[in-house]
Amino acid sequence: MELTFAIHSIFNDCLKLKKNEKCLVLCDEPMQDLALRIHEQGKSVCDHVQCLMLPEIRQPNTEPPKAIGCYLAAQEAAILLTSRSLSHTRMRQKASRQGCRMISLPGATRDMLIRNMTGKYASMIGQSRKLADILTIGKSGKLTTRGGTDLSFSLARMKGFADTGMVHEPGQFSNIPAGEACISPAQNSSEGILVLDGSFSGIGKIQSPIHMRVKDGFVARVSGGAEAEKIRDLLKNYGKKGRNLAEIGIGTNPFAKLNGIILEDEKVLGTAHIGIGNNISFGGSVAIPCHFDGIMLNPTLSIDGNIILENGKLLF
Repeated sequence: MELTFAIHSIFNDCLKLKKNEKCLVLCDEPMQDLALRIHEQGKSVCDHVQCLMLPEIRQPNTEPPKAIGCYLAAQEAAILLTSRSLSHTRMRQKASRQGCRMISLPGATRDMLIRNMTGKYASMIGQSRKLADILTIGKSGKLTTRGGTDLSFSLARMKGFADTGMVHEPGQFSNIPAGEACISPAQNSSEGILVLDGSFSGIGKIQSPIHMRVKDGFVARVSGGAEAEKIRDLLKNYGKKGRNLAEIGIGTNPFAKLNGIILEDEKVLGTAHIGIGNNISFGGSVAIPCHFDGIMLNPTLSIDGNIILENGKLLF
């Protein structure tokens, strides 16, 4: 019954799916059991819900076959339930431009949906939107942690985004679980040190802090233990653009828990995260098939000298 309620919330609260709309559940093989459960329940909501399964997606943001993209773009709504994210693919972006409203749940689990899809979203939505407005209005930012993060960046002419999970208008896109406000720093403006102590894409929970030196908007050095070496291996295949500091985000979801799955980890209330690689979805100009996120615990964020988040506590 708990999972049934969570899926009901996806269709009725997040998508506001109408009976006569076309909706696609797009999954890959490892996610087929949960996708089929969502598809089956969706049939009671919508007359035109279908499920389409891809082979296992082994690398995030791998472009699916062109025919899949064309079919996705013809839908009014879609649920992307794949083991690796398709959020930053050209396929997803084209479908959004053509009006398909979408939610993405890469690597989502049954327990994750039950924990987060509560129907109680008002506080998270309000904080996400207010924080996105603060980021949009801001000109400069500084992110610090007790662990050693000390990063400065410009926000000039950049736009903040609120990830609320609510996609009611054509072309809207969101993650589920939702709950963050994020922005891409102005290109080449980020400078300083990042110390990641929460989790990282493709790594899971971080056992030993990972240090990153950021210079002129790019990660110039990664140091630490075995996990840092894994991150260097992840980044080396993408050249300099793969080390672009693409995103700064703040979690606003009080139900999310740090568990090593980035989809949920980056939404945990009071955490901060950075994204490395593709920033097209945030209004940037770096189009590359990678986007890696890293989580920081108990951060402090100031915008234009005003503290917005202090040691993991939002001050509004």
